[in-house]
Amino acid sequence: MSITAPAAPSGFSYLEILNPAQRAAVEALEGPVLVLAGAGTGKTKVLTTRLGHLLSTGRAHPGELLAVTFTNKAAQEMKRRVSAMLGGRPVEGWWLGTFHSLAARMLRRHAEIVGLKSNFTILDEDDQLRLLKQLMETLNIDAKKWPPRMLMSFIQKWKDKGLLPDQVTAAETGNIADGILPKLYRDYQDRLRTLNCCDFGDLLLHMLTIFRDPQYVQILAEYQNRFKYILVDEYQDTNTGQYLWLRLLAQKHKNICCVGDDDQSIYGWRGAEIGNILKFEHDFPGAQIIRLEQNYRSTQHILSAANGVIAHNKGRLGKNLWSADAAGEKVLLRGVWDGMQEAQQVAEHIEDLQRHKVPLSQIAVLVRAAHQTRAFEERFIKQAIPHKVLAGMRFYERQEIRDAIAYLRVIVQPDDSLAFERIINVPKRGIGPTTVQKIHAAARSKKTSLHSALADLLNTDEFSGKTRETLRAFMQSLEHWRSLQKDMSQIELTQIVLDESGYTAMWQADKTPEAAGRLENLREFISALNEFESLAMFLEHVSLVMDVDGEAGDAASREQVSIMTYHAAKGLEFDAVILPGWEEGLFPSQRAMDETGLAGLEEERRLAYVGLTRARKRAAIFFAANRLIYGSWASCLPSRFIDELPKDHVEVAVETGVYKTPQQPSYNMGYRGRTAPLAEAPVTPSIESEAGFAPKDRVFHQKFGNGTVVTTDGNKLDIKFDQAGRKKVIDSFVTRLEDLP
Repeated sequence: MSITAPAAPSGFSYLEILNPAQRAAVEALEGPVLVLAGAGTGKTKVLTTRLGHLLSTGRAHPGELLAVTFTNKAAQEMKRRVSAMLGGRPVEGWWLGTFHSLAARMLRRHAEIVGLKSNFTILDEDDQLRLLKQLMETLNIDAKKWPPRMLMSFIQKWKDKGLLPDQVTAAETGNIADGILPKLYRDYQDRLRTLNCCDFGDLLLHMLTIFRDPQYVQILAEYQNRFKYILVDEYQDTNTGQYLWLRLLAQKHKNICCVGDDDQSIYGWRGAEIGNILKFEHDFPGAQIIRLEQNYRSTQHILSAANGVIAHNKGRLGKNLWSADAAGEKVLLRGVWDGMQEAQQVAEHIEDLQRHKVPLSQIAVLVRAAHQTRAFEERFIKQAIPHKVLAGMRFYERQEIRDAIAYLRVIVQPDDSLAFERIINVPKRGIGPTTVQKIHAAARSKKTSLHSALADLLNTDEFSGKTRETLRAFMQSLEHWRSLQKDMSQIELTQIVLDESGYTAMWQADKTPEAAGRLENLREFISALNEFESLAMFLEHVSLVMDVDGEAGDAASREQVSIMTYHAAKGLEFDAVILPGWEEGLFPSQRAMDETGLAGLEEERRLAYVGLTRARKRAAIFFAANRLIYGSWASCLPSRFIDELPKDHVEVAVETGVYKTPQQPSYNMGYRGRTAPLAEAPVTPSIESEAGFAPKDRVFHQKFGNGTVVTTDGNKLDIKFDQAGRKKVIDSFVTRLEDLP
C-alpha cells in the first residue's frame, strides 16, 4: 500500500524532509506502532523526529516521555539531534537512556522494597565472579568441573528472563552443578543484598519484582500514568525481561512505538528474543505496522541480493528494500581452490578497489568466526596492505594462541624465560607464586634462565615432595617434546604438546561461551604451521608479524582495511564489503545449527543479510573448495546462502577446476547432501612439484586413498582420487604408491 504524505503543518518544516513512510511513522502518535526499519532506511531520523514532534506539538512534556536505547552513545546522539530540532535548546527532565540506566534510576527510588538502600553499588563482572567463587567454596562446588563463569552465565540468563531463584524450575537447571545451582543463585542474591549491591541483571529484575507485586500496584500505576509516550530502539534485540518491563509500563496509554528490524536480529546467543518483535500485533491489538523500505545506503543490486537471501526465512514479518539510485555493480561471487588462495585473491581484490579510488578506510572484510582473521592478517602484511582488526584482538595476540606459542618457544629455546614463566602453571598444575619466586631468585643468583635454574633446584631439597614431583614431571614433558622434533612434523608435535600438556582439555572442559571459539583458534593455529618448513621458521614468522602489527598500530592516521566479524559490523557501513568463507559448516555455522536447529539457521541467514547490507557500492562473496582444518585438508561445499542469491544480481567468477561453471538460468551449487562435482580438466604438462611429484604419478593419501596426480603448483597437487574425486592437497600429505612398503 502506498503512503501519501500530507503537506507539513506550518512551523513543522522538519516533516518535509521525510519520505512518505518515514513521515507516517513520525505522525502515527496515538496507539501502538511498530516501525519495521530496514537497513539504511533512516531509523535514527525517524526516532529523533518523532521525539521532537511530540515536544513541538505539545503532545507531551519531556518528563512524560520514555525513550529506550541499547547504548549510551545512541542515547546521547538522540538527545543531540532532538535538541538541534528544537533550535538548540536543551531538553531537561525526560527519561532517555539504556534499559539499565533507566531501571537503575527507578530502583534508586524504591530500593528498600527489595532489601537494598538507595545508594546501592552496581558490581562489575570481576566482582560478580569473585563473589560467586566464595559462595561456591562454601557449597563445595568443584570450580574445575563447574567453572564460575559458566554458572554465572546461567544465573544471568535467568535474570534476563525475569526469573527469581524460587521461579527456576528443574527443567531450567537439569543436573548443572549437581542440582544445587538454584541454591547458589539464591545465596548469591542474598549476599548481594547483604553487601547492598546489584549486578546489571538485577536492575530490571528488581523493578519487575516490584511491578508484579500486588502490594505495590500503586508504584506501577505511577509510572504508567507518567509515561504518555514510549519509544524503543532496536526492539528486535530485547530479551524477555526487557519485553516484560516495557509491556507493563505501556498498559495505561498504550502509546508505545517500537522501532526495529526482525531481519537484523542476530543476538539470540546472548538472550535476544526475536519473538518479541514478531508477536507485537498480538501483544498490542490494533497496532499499526509501518515499513521503512527505501534504502539510502546501498545500490539496488546489493539490496536485491540481500532481499533474495532473507526471503528464505520463515520467522519474519516481511519487507523489501529498494533504492531510488542507480543499480550499481552486481555482487561478485568468486570460488577459489583453498583458504590460501582466498586470502590472496581478497588481497588482490582490495588492490583493485584501490586502483578504482576506493579508500582503504572504506573497505571491510567480514568473517563469521574470529579464527578466520589469521589468513587475511598474514596476507595483508605480505602485500603491505594496512589493516586493523576491530572488536577483537589480532590472531596472534589472543590468549590461547600466545599460550600455544609459549609452549613451542620453550621447546625450541629452553632459555626463553618469558615463555617458560607463562606456561609453568598453564593449565593449572598447583605451582603457585611462591614457587615461581624461588625459581626467579635462583635464576638471578646464578645469572641463568628459569629453565636452567629449575633444573638445578630439582637436585636439591628446596621444594616439598608434591611440588617437586609436579615440577619434575613438567620438565620431563618439555624434554620429551623436544626429543620428538626430529621425528615428526611441527603439526604433529604441536598437537601432542597441546594434548599431553592438558591445554586442549582445559578449554574443552571450559563451559563459557568463549571456549568453543578458543578451540577453533587453536585448530587454525595448527593449520598455520603447515605453511612453514620448521618450528623455528614459524616462530620467527610470528615474531615478525607481531612486530609489523605493532608498527601498524602506531600509525593511527593511516588508511586501513577493517577486518571484523559480522556481529561487530552491525550498525556500520562501507563503500566495499568482502565476505569470505561462504561454505557449509563455516557459514552458516554448523555449531549454531546443531545447538538451535532451524532458529539457528535463520539467525545465520540474518547475519548474511546484515553483512550484505553493510555495503554501499560493492560487495564480494568468496568461497573455497578446500580448507586446511586442524592440519588436514577437507573438501567444502558452497554455502546454501549462495543458492539463495538472485542470479540477475550476481556476477559469478568461479575458478576452473573448482566447481562446474554455473549454468544459467540457475547456478545451483548443490549443498543439501549433493556432491558439488569438480570440473573435468584435461591433463596438461606441468613441472614437478617441490617434492618431485609430476603429472600421472600414482599416489596414496591417508584420507582419500589412491589417486593420480593431474597438475602441480609448487607444493600443491591437484589429484584425481579413485574414490574421492578431484582434490587439491599438499605434497607432504601423499606418498608414491611405489614407495609404500
